[in-house]
Amino acid sequence: MELKNLKENRNIIEKVVEGSIAEELDIEPGDILVSINQSKVKDIIDYKYLISDDFVLVTIEKKDGELWDLEIEKEYDEDLGIVFTNPLIDKARSCRNKCIFCFIDQLPKGMRETLYFKDDDSRLSFLQGNFITLTNLNDDEIQRIIDYRLSPINVSVHTTNPKLRVKMINNKRAGEILNILKRFSKAQIEVNCQIVLVPGVNDGEELRRTLDDLSKLYPSVKSVAVVPVGITKYREGLSSIQVYDDNNANELLDLVDEMQNEF
Repeated sequence: MELKNLKENRNIIEKVVEGSIAEELDIEPGDILVSINQSKVKDIIDYKYLISDDFVLVTIEKKDGELWDLEIEKEYDEDLGIVFTNPLIDKARSCRNKCIFCFIDQLPKGMRETLYFKDDDSRLSFLQGNFITLTNLNDDEIQRIIDYRLSPINVSVHTTNPKLRVKMINNKRAGEILNILKRFSKAQIEVNCQIVLVPGVNDGEELRRTLDDLSKLYPSVKSVAVVPVGITKYREGLSSIQVYDDNNANELLDLVDEMQNEF
Protein backbone atom coordinates (compact mmCIF):
# COMPACT_ATOMS: atom_id res chain seq x y z
CA MET A 1 0.00 0.00 0.00
CA GLU A 2 1.53 3.30 -1.11
CA LEU A 3 1.20 5.87 1.63
CA LYS A 4 0.07 9.28 0.40
CA ASN A 5 -2.27 12.10 1.41
CA LEU A 6 -1.93 10.89 5.01
CA LYS A 7 -3.56 14.06 6.37
CA GLU A 8 -6.72 13.47 4.33
CA ASN A 9 -9.56 11.90 6.33
CA ARG A 10 -12.41 11.94 3.80
CA ASN A 11 -13.26 8.75 1.92
CA ILE A 12 -12.60 10.26 -1.52
CA ILE A 13 -12.41 7.76 -4.35
CA GLU A 14 -9.35 8.24 -6.54
CA LYS A 15 -9.73 5.29 -8.91
CA VAL A 16 -12.30 2.70 -9.94
CA VAL A 17 -10.93 -0.67 -11.00
CA GLU A 18 -11.87 -1.71 -14.52
CA GLY A 19 -14.45 -4.49 -14.59
CA SER A 20 -15.26 -4.10 -10.90
CA ILE A 21 -18.59 -3.83 -9.10
CA ALA A 22 -17.96 -0.11 -8.62
CA GLU A 23 -17.53 0.42 -12.36
CA GLU A 24 -20.78 -1.45 -13.08
CA LEU A 25 -22.60 0.86 -10.65
CA ASP A 26 -21.18 4.05 -12.23
CA ILE A 27 -19.14 4.98 -9.16
CA GLU A 28 -16.53 7.48 -10.34
CA PRO A 29 -13.27 9.09 -9.20
CA GLY A 30 -14.11 12.09 -7.03
CA ASP A 31 -17.15 10.40 -5.45
CA ILE A 32 -17.15 10.00 -1.67
CA LEU A 33 -17.94 6.81 0.24
CA VAL A 34 -20.37 7.94 2.96
CA SER A 35 -21.27 4.67 4.69
CA ILE A 36 -21.59 0.91 4.41
CA ASN A 37 -24.67 -0.71 5.94
CA GLN A 38 -25.43 2.72 7.45
CA SER A 39 -22.17 2.60 9.41
CA LYS A 40 -19.61 5.35 9.01
CA VAL A 41 -16.33 4.12 7.53
CA LYS A 42 -13.63 5.42 9.87
CA ASP A 43 -10.63 3.90 8.10
CA ILE A 44 -9.46 1.13 5.78
CA ILE A 45 -9.93 -1.46 8.55
CA ASP A 46 -13.60 -0.50 8.87
CA TYR A 47 -13.94 -0.61 5.08
CA LYS A 48 -12.49 -4.12 4.78
CA TYR A 49 -14.57 -5.36 7.70
CA LEU A 50 -17.87 -3.84 6.57
CA ILE A 51 -17.48 -4.74 2.90
CA SER A 52 -16.86 -8.42 3.58
CA ASP A 53 -20.55 -9.46 3.67
CA ASP A 54 -22.27 -10.88 0.58
CA PHE A 55 -24.99 -8.20 0.76
CA VAL A 56 -24.14 -4.59 1.54
CA LEU A 57 -25.87 -1.21 1.39
CA VAL A 58 -23.38 1.38 0.19
CA THR A 59 -24.08 5.12 0.28
CA ILE A 60 -22.09 7.24 -2.19
CA GLU A 61 -22.00 11.03 -2.42
CA LYS A 62 -21.59 12.10 -6.04
CA LYS A 63 -19.53 15.09 -7.07
CA ASP A 64 -22.70 17.20 -7.37
CA GLY A 65 -23.72 16.35 -3.79
CA GLU A 66 -26.41 13.79 -4.74
CA LEU A 67 -26.53 10.71 -2.45
CA TRP A 68 -26.85 7.26 -3.98
CA ASP A 69 -27.94 4.25 -1.90
CA LEU A 70 -26.66 1.13 -3.66
CA GLU A 71 -27.85 -2.35 -2.65
CA ILE A 72 -25.11 -4.76 -3.68
CA GLU A 73 -25.15 -8.56 -3.82
CA LYS A 74 -21.67 -10.02 -4.26
CA GLU A 75 -19.36 -12.82 -3.25
CA TYR A 76 -18.31 -12.91 0.40
CA ASP A 77 -15.10 -10.86 0.87
CA GLU A 78 -15.31 -9.54 -2.72
CA ASP A 79 -14.10 -5.94 -2.91
CA LEU A 80 -16.00 -3.17 -4.67
CA GLY A 81 -12.97 -2.18 -6.71
CA ILE A 82 -12.39 1.33 -5.43
CA VAL A 83 -9.11 3.01 -4.51
CA PHE A 84 -9.06 5.96 -2.10
CA THR A 85 -6.95 9.10 -2.37
CA ASN A 86 -5.62 8.23 1.09
CA PRO A 87 -5.26 4.42 1.20
CA LEU A 88 -5.60 4.49 4.99
CA ILE A 89 -8.75 6.68 4.62
CA ASP A 90 -8.20 8.19 8.07
CA LYS A 91 -5.32 10.45 9.08
CA ALA A 92 -2.23 8.42 9.89
CA ARG A 93 -1.29 8.42 13.56
CA SER A 94 2.04 10.09 14.20
CA CYS A 95 4.39 9.26 17.04
CA ARG A 96 4.01 11.25 20.28
CA ASN A 97 7.20 9.92 21.82
CA LYS A 98 10.66 11.40 22.08
CA CYS A 99 12.76 8.23 22.17
CA ILE A 100 16.37 8.70 23.21
CA PHE A 101 17.45 6.65 20.18
CA CYS A 102 14.96 7.86 17.54
CA PHE A 103 16.53 7.43 14.13
CA ILE A 104 14.30 9.99 12.44
CA ASP A 105 15.55 12.67 14.83
CA GLN A 106 19.03 11.84 13.53
CA LEU A 107 18.28 12.45 9.86
CA PRO A 108 19.97 15.32 8.03
CA LYS A 109 17.84 18.23 6.88
CA GLY A 110 16.71 18.75 3.32
CA MET A 111 15.41 15.30 2.41
CA ARG A 112 11.90 14.47 1.18
CA GLU A 113 9.14 15.22 3.66
CA THR A 114 7.84 11.66 4.01
CA LEU A 115 11.14 10.53 5.53
CA TYR A 116 10.48 12.74 8.56
CA PHE A 117 7.01 11.33 9.27
CA LYS A 118 7.09 9.31 12.49
CA ASP A 119 4.22 6.87 12.20
CA ASP A 120 2.93 5.04 15.26
CA ASP A 121 -0.27 3.66 13.75
CA SER A 122 -1.66 0.26 14.71
CA ARG A 123 -3.36 -0.06 11.31
CA LEU A 124 -0.04 0.30 9.50
CA SER A 125 1.41 -2.24 11.90
CA PHE A 126 -1.24 -4.74 10.83
CA LEU A 127 -1.28 -3.85 7.12
CA GLN A 128 2.42 -3.18 6.47
CA GLY A 129 4.36 -4.65 9.36
CA ASN A 130 5.40 -1.33 10.92
CA PHE A 131 6.49 -1.43 14.56
CA ILE A 132 4.51 0.68 17.03
CA THR A 133 4.94 1.60 20.71
CA LEU A 134 1.21 1.44 21.66
CA THR A 135 1.58 4.72 23.60
CA ASN A 136 -0.98 6.68 21.55
CA LEU A 137 -3.86 4.19 21.83
CA ASN A 138 -6.71 4.66 24.28
CA ASP A 139 -8.60 1.74 25.81
CA ASP A 140 -11.26 1.69 23.08
CA GLU A 141 -8.60 1.54 20.36
CA ILE A 142 -6.82 -1.33 22.08
CA GLN A 143 -10.14 -3.14 22.35
CA ARG A 144 -10.76 -2.48 18.64
CA ILE A 145 -7.56 -4.36 17.78
CA ILE A 146 -8.91 -7.27 19.80
CA ASP A 147 -12.47 -7.10 18.43
CA TYR A 148 -11.31 -6.87 14.79
CA ARG A 149 -8.66 -9.56 15.32
CA LEU A 150 -5.90 -7.34 13.92
CA SER A 151 -3.15 -9.91 14.13
CA PRO A 152 -0.20 -9.96 14.03
CA ILE A 153 0.69 -6.62 15.61
CA ASN A 154 4.34 -5.52 15.66
CA VAL A 155 5.38 -3.78 18.88
CA SER A 156 8.49 -1.83 19.82
CA VAL A 157 8.87 -2.98 23.42
CA HIS A 158 12.50 -2.02 24.30
CA THR A 159 11.91 -2.87 27.96
CA THR A 160 9.10 -4.14 30.17
CA ASN A 161 10.40 -2.13 33.14
CA PRO A 162 7.69 0.59 33.39
CA LYS A 163 9.88 3.36 34.79
CA LEU A 164 12.73 2.63 32.38
CA ARG A 165 10.41 2.51 29.36
CA VAL A 166 8.91 5.89 30.31
CA LYS A 167 12.45 7.28 30.52
CA MET A 168 13.57 5.77 27.20
CA ILE A 169 10.47 6.76 25.25
CA ASN A 170 9.68 9.99 27.09
CA ASN A 171 5.97 9.25 27.29
CA LYS A 172 4.15 8.77 30.58
CA ARG A 173 1.94 6.07 29.04
CA ALA A 174 4.92 3.97 28.01
CA GLY A 175 4.88 2.06 31.29
CA GLU A 176 1.57 0.36 30.41
CA ILE A 177 3.19 -1.92 27.82
CA LEU A 178 3.11 -5.20 29.75
CA ASN A 179 -0.55 -4.82 30.72
CA ILE A 180 -1.50 -4.20 27.09
CA LEU A 181 0.50 -7.20 25.90
CA LYS A 182 -1.25 -9.34 28.51
CA ARG A 183 -4.62 -8.22 27.10
CA PHE A 184 -3.46 -9.21 23.63
CA SER A 185 -2.24 -12.54 24.94
CA LYS A 186 -5.57 -13.28 26.62
CA ALA A 187 -7.34 -12.49 23.34
CA GLN A 188 -4.85 -14.61 21.36
CA ILE A 189 -3.60 -11.67 19.32
CA GLU A 190 -0.23 -12.54 17.79
CA VAL A 191 2.57 -10.09 18.56
CA ASN A 192 6.06 -9.65 17.12
CA CYS A 193 8.29 -7.67 19.48
CA GLN A 194 11.34 -5.52 18.90
CA ILE A 195 13.94 -4.37 21.42
CA VAL A 196 16.37 -1.61 20.49
CA LEU A 197 19.28 -1.96 22.90
CA VAL A 198 21.19 1.00 24.27
CA PRO A 199 24.42 0.10 26.13
CA GLY A 200 24.07 0.55 29.88
CA VAL A 201 20.38 1.42 29.61
CA ASN A 202 18.19 -1.58 28.73
CA ASP A 203 20.72 -4.37 28.18
CA GLY A 204 22.27 -6.72 30.73
CA GLU A 205 19.88 -7.62 33.55
CA GLU A 206 17.22 -5.30 32.15
CA LEU A 207 17.27 -7.27 28.89
CA ARG A 208 17.07 -10.51 30.85
CA ARG A 209 14.03 -9.20 32.70
CA THR A 210 12.34 -8.09 29.47
CA LEU A 211 12.91 -11.40 27.70
CA ASP A 212 11.68 -13.30 30.74
CA ASP A 213 8.48 -11.19 30.89
CA LEU A 214 7.83 -11.66 27.17
CA SER A 215 8.49 -15.41 27.32
CA LYS A 216 5.58 -15.76 29.75
CA LEU A 217 3.26 -14.41 27.04
CA TYR A 218 4.10 -17.17 24.56
CA PRO A 219 2.50 -18.22 22.22
CA SER A 220 0.88 -14.78 21.81
CA VAL A 221 4.35 -13.26 21.63
CA LYS A 222 5.56 -15.03 18.52
CA SER A 223 9.02 -13.49 18.14
CA VAL A 224 11.41 -11.04 19.75
CA ALA A 225 14.03 -9.20 17.67
CA VAL A 226 16.96 -7.70 19.57
CA VAL A 227 18.82 -4.99 17.65
CA PRO A 228 21.63 -2.64 18.71
CA VAL A 229 21.01 1.09 18.67
CA GLY A 230 22.14 2.93 15.56
CA ILE A 231 23.33 6.51 15.58
CA THR A 232 24.33 9.05 12.95
CA LYS A 233 26.46 12.18 13.09
CA TYR A 234 23.32 14.33 13.15
CA ARG A 235 22.64 14.11 16.91
CA GLU A 236 23.11 17.72 17.94
CA GLY A 237 20.85 18.55 20.88
CA LEU A 238 19.81 14.91 21.41
CA SER A 239 20.40 12.59 24.37
CA SER A 240 23.93 11.33 24.78
CA ILE A 241 24.01 7.57 24.19
CA GLN A 242 26.75 5.04 23.65
CA VAL A 243 27.13 2.44 20.93
CA TYR A 244 28.34 -1.13 21.19
CA ASP A 245 32.02 -1.98 20.82
CA ASP A 246 33.59 -5.42 20.34
CA ASN A 247 33.62 -6.21 24.05
CA ASN A 248 30.08 -5.30 25.08
CA ALA A 249 28.71 -6.60 21.77
CA ASN A 250 30.19 -10.03 22.52
CA GLU A 251 28.77 -9.91 26.04
CA LEU A 252 25.38 -9.10 24.59
CA LEU A 253 25.56 -11.97 22.09
CA ASP A 254 26.46 -14.37 24.89
CA LEU A 255 23.44 -13.24 26.89
CA VAL A 256 21.09 -13.56 23.92
CA ASP A 257 22.47 -17.03 23.10
CA GLU A 258 21.92 -18.07 26.72
CA MET A 259 18.32 -16.82 26.66
CA GLN A 260 17.65 -18.47 23.29
CA ASN A 261 18.78 -21.81 24.68
CA GLU A 262 16.56 -21.31 27.72
CA PHE A 263 13.45 -20.58 25.70
